Amino acid sequence: MSKVKYYYDTKTLSYRKIERSFRQKVKDSIVVIAASGILAALFFVLYTIVIDSPKEKKLIRENLALQIQYNLLNERMDNMAVVLDDMQNRDDNIYRVIFESDPIPSSVRNAGFGGANRYKELEGYESSELLVETQKKLDILSKMAAVQSKSFDDVKNLALDKEKMLAAIPGIQPVANKNLKRMASGYGRRIHPIYKVRKMHWGMDFSAKTGTPIFATGDGKISNDRKIGGSGYGKYIVIDHGYGYQTLYAHMSKVAVRKGQSVKRGDVIGYVGNSGRSAGPHLHYEVVKDGKKVNPINFYYSDLTPEEFEQMIEISNSINQSFD
Repeated sequence: MSKVKYYYDTKTLSYRKIERSFRQKVKDSIVVIAASGILAALFFVLYTIVIDSPKEKKLIRENLALQIQYNLLNERMDNMAVVLDDMQNRDDNIYRVIFESDPIPSSVRNAGFGGANRYKELEGYESSELLVETQKKLDILSKMAAVQSKSFDDVKNLALDKEKMLAAIPGIQPVANKNLKRMASGYGRRIHPIYKVRKMHWGMDFSAKTGTPIFATGDGKISNDRKIGGSGYGKYIVIDHGYGYQTLYAHMSKVAVRKGQSVKRGDVIGYVGNSGRSAGPHLHYEVVKDGKKVNPINFYYSDLTPEEFEQMIEISNSINQSFD
């Protein structure tokens, strides 16, 4: 039973019973109920903010685990980037140097990705920054790996082609040592045997008996390039070795090959003679690289001992009279 409440009436100087109307009672009840609801809602909000629910705790644990996994993934990608960078350095500074190929331009290796909003679908999340940075690293690694894979394919082809190139580059004497009387004259300014004036001698003269076999110094195809040869060379041939190399063999007594014929290093292509403007039986031999005549002394690496090579250098450097 609710307590009866009184109030002191100053007019009658007596206590009178407080009587509330039904409307007042309803109003008071509504106020109490509303206040209770507000307090309950406030306590609920505070509870949800301060104290996590089991589901929230599970989500928090999962999110923490994902962040740890992302951090580990980023660390592994950083390590992979270091490995790829090392592979790129070796590719540009070792492999491609060996095979005389230009390194891949940095503009190709470091090319960016198209699209201003490439990572737009990853935005709007609590961990968007982490997701975007991880995706960027993954894209960069993928690009680096793709470029490096293509580069290794190129290096593989270069290695296969290198064997052909080594066989094509002039590498032996055109006349065997056992058939030589002497290496008569080297590359450089020499006294011409007919005009008796100092002229540039563009090759090396090998003195030998008429009919001595002459060998192709590298793989190639007979071309007889008129820009290299001339009427003063008598019977001569030119071999196009590819890779910018050509060789000329002049003053032959007999030519043993035909234009367009493919030859291998060591094949007999003709015989020593004295045709054209010549002071005696010999072979005049020239090496041409990228259209320029170069000293043949640098192209006998396959058949001379170090002692024989030193002796040839000494003879070729002596200022004497050439045979043509």
